[in-house]
Amino acid sequence: MLSVYEGFFSGGARIVHSDVVLGLAEGGQSHQVLSIHGEVRREATRQRMEDDQCYRALTAGGIGVTSLGRSAGLTDGALAANVFSGPELAETARAMAGADVILSLKEQPLALLNQAGLPRRPVVVALHRSDPENQGPALDELKAAIADGTVAACVCCAESTRAAYAAVGIPARLLHVIPNGVDLLRFRPDPAVRLALRASLGIADRAPVVVFAARYAAMKNVPLLLRAARAWLAGAGGGHLVMCGAGMTPGNSGLRADLADAFADAPDLADRVHLLGVRHDMPAVYAAADVVALTSVSGEAAPLCLIEGMMCGAVPVTTDVGDSAAIVAGHGFVTPPDPGAIALAWTAAAAGRADLAPALEAARERFSRTRMIAAYAALLDRLHAEAAPAPSLTDPL
Repeated sequence: MLSVYEGFFSGGARIVHSDVVLGLAEGGQSHQVLSIHGEVRREATRQRMEDDQCYRALTAGGIGVTSLGRSAGLTDGALAANVFSGPELAETARAMAGADVILSLKEQPLALLNQAGLPRRPVVVALHRSDPENQGPALDELKAAIADGTVAACVCCAESTRAAYAAVGIPARLLHVIPNGVDLLRFRPDPAVRLALRASLGIADRAPVVVFAARYAAMKNVPLLLRAARAWLAGAGGGHLVMCGAGMTPGNSGLRADLADAFADAPDLADRVHLLGVRHDMPAVYAAADVVALTSVSGEAAPLCLIEGMMCGAVPVTTDVGDSAAIVAGHGFVTPPDPGAIALAWTAAAAGRADLAPALEAARERFSRTRMIAAYAALLDRLHAEAAPAPSLTDPL
């Protein structure tokens, strides 16, 4: 198998897909990864492939990772996103030649895979959003690949993804839902880790803590999150907001402006907002929290932060976007996009964390990485068998 990534940068889709690749390799499949970009600048953060946690996990697991070496969002005179040089196409062809099936992480890599002259292989596209119309030219690339007959399946991480792509004309027969899962050995409640992480941030043991794990992007609606935080921190009895992800740093001018706007009348409350940036210890961050928050307005499908946070014992509070409401049903809260309503839900979630713990524990198997990887393996095995040429009558027995 060959997986093709647009690049290595912070985001739930890359985390899930890389975990799938590692799990399939652990099960005996042979996997390689090709990244179009060697570094990207997104969310006010320069992100090099070699520094990325997913890259490091893949290479540590014995997965070969190569890159075409492009730089996205940087001034380097690179070719346009859908134009590739002869050497780039030759490297791609070499990578594809040894694969039986190609996995495309989201539809963006299809701009490369649709290039003429490359080896023809069945392509499986992993879809991780619920707004195909907002993916620029990527939807057209997906439709072109389907029309060409190279797309054998699309794996949707959520029912909302399947519905959204069916609505824009992707054939229903190609759309398969495999919900996101996480490593339950890593993502679990841990009282000792909870106390240690809080101590490192200067947060009292019993103070209510909300964690917001997201990249700094418009779809995440950070201004709404901060307005809710302003209301909540004013009456939360020493509560704290922890923000982590690409762009969640003091160096991000956009985030600084959002903070200044939200806390203009109470700047002292902003002292209890912790900006941690990209973290490589997310199980610890979630374990330290009482609430995991999501305020997105669009695009989400099966938000990984909600699942990871829940599995570590944090109560999820989310806006109704993608499959979020279904994910948190019975063990969390769904709110309208209103700061006051969100603040009230955070308070109720933090106060009810002990009462909700049994429901969160009972939900663990549903969100298992093992279940997710087994479903991927079954689909890929079937597609590989279907693509294999039928034996000839003259073949030796």
